[in-house]
Amino acid sequence: MSHSFRVLPLLRRLSIVLAMSLSAAGASQASTAEFIRGLWPEVERAGVSRQVFDAAFAGYNPIPQVMELTKRQPEFTQTVQQYIDRRVNAAQTGKGRAMRGEWAQTLAGVQQRYGVQPEIVLAIWGMETNFGGYMGGNNTIHALATLTQNGYRESFFRGELVTALRIISDGHVSPNAMVGSWAGAMGHTQFMPSSFMRYAVDYTGDGKKDIWNSVPDALGSTANYLKSFNWRPGETWGYEVKLPQNFDFATARQMEKAPLSQWQRLGIARVSGRDFPRLSDMARLYMPAGARGPAFLLLPNFDVIKRYNNSDSYALAVGHLADRIIGGGDFVTPWPSGDYALTRAQRTEVQTLLNRAGYDVGSPDGVVGPKTRAAVMAYQQRAGLPADGHVSGALLDRLKR
Repeated sequence: MSHSFRVLPLLRRLSIVLAMSLSAAGASQASTAEFIRGLWPEVERAGVSRQVFDAAFAGYNPIPQVMELTKRQPEFTQTVQQYIDRRVNAAQTGKGRAMRGEWAQTLAGVQQRYGVQPEIVLAIWGMETNFGGYMGGNNTIHALATLTQNGYRESFFRGELVTALRIISDGHVSPNAMVGSWAGAMGHTQFMPSSFMRYAVDYTGDGKKDIWNSVPDALGSTANYLKSFNWRPGETWGYEVKLPQNFDFATARQMEKAPLSQWQRLGIARVSGRDFPRLSDMARLYMPAGARGPAFLLLPNFDVIKRYNNSDSYALAVGHLADRIIGGGDFVTPWPSGDYALTRAQRTEVQTLLNRAGYDVGSPDGVVGPKTRAAVMAYQQRAGLPADGHVSGALLDRLKR
């Protein structure tokens, strides 16, 4: 009898929990159905048939993992060296060279049509999906719908969702074959639907722009994308360079972009010892690890690569992998040892310590702007260090002494 008194409240609690779960599930299903109904008029106005719409949403339920990934995007805390070492290595170079041989005819045609060197197209392919090894395992429509339904950057992803449905409606790919990343980047070289609509090409001429199953279409589309942002045919992305002793970093920062002839007058030369082929080319100086690491003069094509992914680390990795694919070696200047990337909290700590030492950076906020750079350079100059303005783990460690 005493057991019954203990069991009955437990059963009552379980029934309440079950009822709440069923109620939540029902509410979720109702909200999903309402979301799909509310989406249809906009999709219909975009010219998508009801048949395509229904097929694309067959079996749709929001994907929990997609929303988890939106919350799991960590602050970038890798040094440029760590980023590149993970993505540009002997194995990846070997794959790139093998693909260069396998797709030589296609790549030659792509270069002739769009003016983009094969090694650059290959490097982007390698960076994006490991040469098609992993294109993302998500149904693109369902992933984009999940983001839209949950209000994550809703206007942007709603537009991408409608555009993705148009791509299916135009016959380029079936709903189930339209796979990509959790954020909707698709195919061998990871085009968002809006980029697909603007830049994808039917390189094979079969009536479909199939960046999922046709390597020629994917490579041609990538080259067309770069061409559309003014890729300069036959030119490289930049040069690894060496700086002279007692280099004037303050003048270099003020110059920003300047002709190669002007950088040459400051004593900068290629590490290869060869001359710059065109002294009129505009370039900017990039020192991803400060004065102690490799230095580069970056040309206009570097900024075109950044249109694919607006990150200096990404574009440098693409350029370096491209060079390795055509026979180049590692960077000549070694990366400094013992350095590490800073979190925003650590960058704030750098600013706080500089303020305490009498260098005015304003209110510490973890954002490294001109005022912080100037304070760092002043501190480095007083400490007898190369005044490169580089904010790093090594700087933080020194300030904490």
